Amino acid sequence: MIKAVVLDVGETLIDETRIWSRWADRLGVSGFVMMGALGGMAALDRSHRDAFELVRPGLDIEAELAAWARDEPDSLRNHFDADDLYPDVREALGALGQAGYQVIIAGNQPARAYDALIAMGLPVDSVHTSEGWGVSKPAPEFFARVAAVAGREPGEILYVGDRLDNDVLPAGRAGMRTALLRRGPWGYLHAERPAAKAADVIADDLHALLPALARLS
Repeated sequence: MIKAVVLDVGETLIDETRIWSRWADRLGVSGFVMMGALGGMAALDRSHRDAFELVRPGLDIEAELAAWARDEPDSLRNHFDADDLYPDVREALGALGQAGYQVIIAGNQPARAYDALIAMGLPVDSVHTSEGWGVSKPAPEFFARVAAVAGREPGEILYVGDRLDNDVLPAGRAGMRTALLRRGPWGYLHAERPAAKAADVIADDLHALLPALARLS
């Protein structure tokens, strides 16, 4: 029986549209170009970082981030806040908790994302980031940490994310149940692939998780 629901962050809880729009402005290209480049990387199974190289060849991302912080010390830059939450997040996570499920956030995020997520006051039991753990998805060690912080056997955990490569397939190999969320460029693209059949659930939003969990149980 599933006892814990663990959720990814980007394009699972956080709508990254504003972040990528801010990057487009920073790099001097239109939002259409930036989003198109990102979608192309998703379709080609390439890293989102390759989108930067496409629109600004030779860009040193870390140096650009440092310069951006100097230029706009008080702006969000490439960070997120509560305004970037998808509208279903609070209600859906609250409903999962009220139904008796342990709810955990754990995704590939920098350490600063922990503070941003905690500040939102989401109805979850704990929040964890890959930088905080020192290991990132899709490494098996990441999912071992998920099981450890949940205090559950892998088969008692449903891992929810928007990607096959980083979420569904490695979580499944770790023995967890999985849900693929159809939002964000990776979510829509990956849901169309034959490998999506590996997911226990393919959901259009977070509200679909609770009825899906009832079926899985």
